Amino acid sequence: MGGCFSKPKPVEVKIEVVIPEKERSKEEMSPNGKASPLVYKVNGTARHYHLEEHPIASNPYHNPKDVVEASVCHVKDLENGQMREVDLGCGKALLIKESGEFHAVGHKCPHYGAPLVKGVLSKGRVRCPWHGACFNISTGDIEDFPGLDSLPRFQVKIEKEKVYIRASEQALQTQRRTKMMAKCISLSNYNLSSTNVLIIGAGAAGLVCAETLRQEGFSDRIVMCTMDRHLPYDRPKLSKSMDSHLEQIVLRPKEFFRTYDIEVLTEMQVAAVDIKNKIAIFKDGLKMEYNKLLIATGNTPKALSCKGKEVENVFNIRTPEDANRVVKLATSKNVVIVGASFLGMEVAAYLAERAHSVSLVELEEVPFKKFFGERVGRAVMKMFESNRVKFYMQTEVSELREQEGKLKEVVLKSGKVLRADVCVVGVGAVPATGFLKQSGINIDSKGFIVVNKMMQTNIPGVFAAGDAVTFPLALRNNKKVNVPHWQMAHMHGRIAALNMLAHGMEINTVPYLWTAMFGKSIRYAGHGEGFDDVVIQGDLDELKFVAFYTKSDEVVAVASMNYDPIVSKVAEVLAAGRTIRKRDVELFVRHGKTGDMSWLTGKGS
Repeated sequence: MGGCFSKPKPVEVKIEVVIPEKERSKEEMSPNGKASPLVYKVNGTARHYHLEEHPIASNPYHNPKDVVEASVCHVKDLENGQMREVDLGCGKALLIKESGEFHAVGHKCPHYGAPLVKGVLSKGRVRCPWHGACFNISTGDIEDFPGLDSLPRFQVKIEKEKVYIRASEQALQTQRRTKMMAKCISLSNYNLSSTNVLIIGAGAAGLVCAETLRQEGFSDRIVMCTMDRHLPYDRPKLSKSMDSHLEQIVLRPKEFFRTYDIEVLTEMQVAAVDIKNKIAIFKDGLKMEYNKLLIATGNTPKALSCKGKEVENVFNIRTPEDANRVVKLATSKNVVIVGASFLGMEVAAYLAERAHSVSLVELEEVPFKKFFGERVGRAVMKMFESNRVKFYMQTEVSELREQEGKLKEVVLKSGKVLRADVCVVGVGAVPATGFLKQSGINIDSKGFIVVNKMMQTNIPGVFAAGDAVTFPLALRNNKKVNVPHWQMAHMHGRIAALNMLAHGMEINTVPYLWTAMFGKSIRYAGHGEGFDDVVIQGDLDELKFVAFYTKSDEVVAVASMNYDPIVSKVAEVLAAGRTIRKRDVELFVRHGKTGDMSWLTGKGS
């Protein structure tokens, strides 16, 4: 069980188990309610599994030789609400003092390694300054995303006014901890065509759902299926770090899926869902019965509709192979990018130093105008132009011309003809939900799956998550929104898993995203759709600024460049349910000093 399978093949595998009563109920764990040995038809040779129940706790210092203890500071060196990076000789830890108590955890965010000492400490958790992941300072557990792993937690003791930390050397080196997870103890008369949980889609939402189920002790069968060839990978890197190899961006190795009995069926497309009989029907004819279903299919990129759209070397960036191929073709060649979307702009930035020329075609007047506003958009555009990216705005592609089947020129409706050896299309996407049209699952007019705060659809036992859904956003008075962010997909997956297990958990998180271009990052938190004003502090020309997006008298979103950790600070204020008023922001801009965020403390209603 577990691992990555292209297509299931008929080999029998028997697993004999004893099912603890507390682990299972007819309703939640077994469609037929019968306990018996499990027969699987999977992948290769027959294997016998002896699977153990997930232990409740473990000793983090099971190897005494791996333990180091050191005095790191005097008790008076830290005030309440302060954090300090401390060195134990063989590695560093983050020491935190809050409400008179000391805590010690890993000092780097497990996502991309950000120094958490530069993050935001608030009410028992620390938020990463780069991408907004949150960790409980008492346990080290991840509480908001992105990323999959938690922080290691270290023992703290006070002796003779000195603070000592006791830690595992290995944990100090790795700076990450994978939460303990259950394995598959038993299934009840399941064969290949039956599973307890079926997850359609193997992106962040699907993977976090599967991991959360295991973390919560769920010990029945979990199957993920994906049209992709690969195990789940870090999709944002396809446009931010285009020459990354697959092994550099996979979110978990094959061994992880085998260890925790999470099966991944690759190159498997679901063609329809029969909600009455709880069956997913695959394109190749396979039918799979499920008890709980998560739909996390993401979106499908829009294609160009112009003449010549079938010519070679025109790409949507959907896979690592796409990204790698574009880099290879673009090196010292002419590149045309259609669409000043996040993907289009990130690809342009990545290729600017590698290609002979990079041209960007966009229908709007300014990149990111609807998202970041005109002033920030123009500042970003200026940065691109200074890095040799040529913009062709307020026009569209009318024709792609070829020579011997390969792209040669891109013709614009303005009449301009651009030389092009490769073209990347980034003109938006549509939800990948066409296979659900006749299912009875509620789909809105744009094709998005409609879910409630628990990520439940209108059909009992059917959940949806990620880019393909609209959900009530607490931050905007429960307005139904679509938030196609990497961080939000993680949280959707977690909430869906908890509610599959009847936890009654509602989503209440602040959207957080980032984009990386020319070694600089714009961080963004909130949901600025429909903003009517932008209040800017800092210098746009120097690309050191924070922009507050307001609607009426309320701040609904914030973006910054070279102004950390203000976006994480605002995210924490919004997460606490407090309102930031436009008038307070204007006072900050008028009188505040660079980096001064004290006005956020205690402000708002």
